[in-house]
Amino acid sequence: MILENKIAVVYGAGGSIGGAAARGFAREGARVFLAGRTSATLDKVAADIRSAGGAAEAALVDALDEEAVDAFAGTVAERAGGIDVSFNAIDIQDVQRPLMEITAEEFARPIANAARTQFLTTRAAVRHMIPRGSGVILMFGGSGPQTIPGLGGFKVALDAMEGMRRQWACEAGRYGIRVVTMVTGGVPESLPADFADRDELAASLTESTLLRRTATLADVGNVAAFVASDRARTMTSATVNLSCGAIVDY
Repeated sequence: MILENKIAVVYGAGGSIGGAAARGFAREGARVFLAGRTSATLDKVAADIRSAGGAAEAALVDALDEEAVDAFAGTVAERAGGIDVSFNAIDIQDVQRPLMEITAEEFARPIANAARTQFLTTRAAVRHMIPRGSGVILMFGGSGPQTIPGLGGFKVALDAMEGMRRQWACEAGRYGIRVVTMVTGGVPESLPADFADRDELAASLTESTLLRRTATLADVGNVAAFVASDRARTMTSATVNLSCGAIVDY
């Protein structure tokens, strides 16, 4: 198990992406602490992990609340002896319409939320990683240069996360802490079952790839676990591209 005896914190763990990462971490031996705002979805992920023989605990945490994030990270570090991995996959999607059709507030909201939550959760984890001289920060939702019309401030929010990844990697690297973002180009499995255009969007996502297939939730969990492990110890200030060629790196 490549994450045996590691302590992993997952924000947005009740969602499909966060849940996939949490399951991946646990499957590779990590003790996982799940954070989110909905107890029912968190408890389901925790139950799935435990039924598979893993270790998981859940807590209600608003990842935009500074005091709540700091308190949660502190509690995990005290109880488990530290934090090895911090993964933030909270949903920052907001109003998605052409820029000419939205207000300044609607444009800025996803950018502010992405920057705030990634800053808070990263800072909270890094504080506990520095004394150990190691750690991995994973951010979900990095992006390449491509975009499409009608995303409002969402694409700009993803680009802001890439800037944060570079800055955190620069400042935390001296303490042995790695910072990586993950980008998928879209995971059809993560779309709600009642999403109106689910099949049409899934087909569009597949068509845009070079491999003519998209990443699955299992792929997300497997790659997240690999990047968080010492097998990826040379990777930092990098984007891990799971898009099957939908996003071409530059």
